[in-house]
Amino acid sequence: MDVPFWLWLAVLGLIVAMLAVDLFAHRRAHVIGVREAAVWSAVWVAIGVGFGAWVWAEYGAELGQQYYAGYLIEKSLAVDNVFVWAIVFTFFAVPREYQHRVLFFGVLGALVLRGAFIAGGAALIENFSWVPYLFAAFLLVTGYRMLRQRDEHVDPSRSRTLRLFRRFVPMTDAYHGQRFLVRRGGVLLATPLLAVLVLVEVTDVVFAVDSIPAIFAVTDEPFLVFTANAFAILGLRAMYFLLADLIHRFVYLKTGLALVLMWVGVKMLLKIDVYYVPTTVSLAVITTILGVSVWASLRATRGQGRRAVEAPVTPPFRVATEEEMASVEPLWRRGSRRDTPLPTRTP
Repeated sequence: MDVPFWLWLAVLGLIVAMLAVDLFAHRRAHVIGVREAAVWSAVWVAIGVGFGAWVWAEYGAELGQQYYAGYLIEKSLAVDNVFVWAIVFTFFAVPREYQHRVLFFGVLGALVLRGAFIAGGAALIENFSWVPYLFAAFLLVTGYRMLRQRDEHVDPSRSRTLRLFRRFVPMTDAYHGQRFLVRRGGVLLATPLLAVLVLVEVTDVVFAVDSIPAIFAVTDEPFLVFTANAFAILGLRAMYFLLADLIHRFVYLKTGLALVLMWVGVKMLLKIDVYYVPTTVSLAVITTILGVSVWASLRATRGQGRRAVEAPVTPPFRVATEEEMASVEPLWRRGSRRDTPLPTRTP
């Protein structure tokens, strides 16, 4: 696949523009409802699918199908990531109107980190012939472990990341609006919102370790790997607000994701020395597995409505009082000559 440098720049420019539009649309903190989340989800999916249609028309059916296979894998794995976010936000009692800000910067960081992971993975595959074997084995083991632990959930109370953060970073015990940092008594302090952002970023790194090898199993093209990741990730914020209260209904999704990881691991092994599974077949298998798992989940839980994740009785953080908010000092102190008192003349 011959991708000119200007096309990379154009895609990056499109991503930056989309992020800017999203940031402008949500510049004021507010609770994002289901209807708004559904509209934004439809917009992001339309952009991702439309880009795949452009790849298909410009570079042919094979590369177009590879993009869609990668996009579908990333989107489905992202749903599991969304459910983890819901548990984290609920446990730490993050006000709903501040959650979009955390997710915006979380997605921004995820794009940068995944770009680095993709570049590293592509370099390893190109220079070391044994790396595909390692990726395939990792996918098979990860899928098997996910299958065995499908009923287990993340426990934020045992987070090593949070313990390390609180140990080395001075922080308040209360949310101060959408601020990540505040200054009080001349001391710069992190707010719990910054701690939650760090947890979100660490969570994405963990999921990227699974998803990056998985997408390399369906395409060797770094451009397709990156764009499929990027367009799948960009819609995560809207997907979170759409699906966060439906975790209890996707009871078989983790089973489906485990089978997808194991399938792409087998596909990668076969591709190395035995047989190249056509992308059409691979895309059909992935779609069938995910479709059946979602259908079976919704059928098994039919009649159940939206339900928020159960919150702890005593959350670890609280919302700052008006007095505490009023005591916050300017974050960045700017010294100027006007602020410096003039020397007094002695007679």
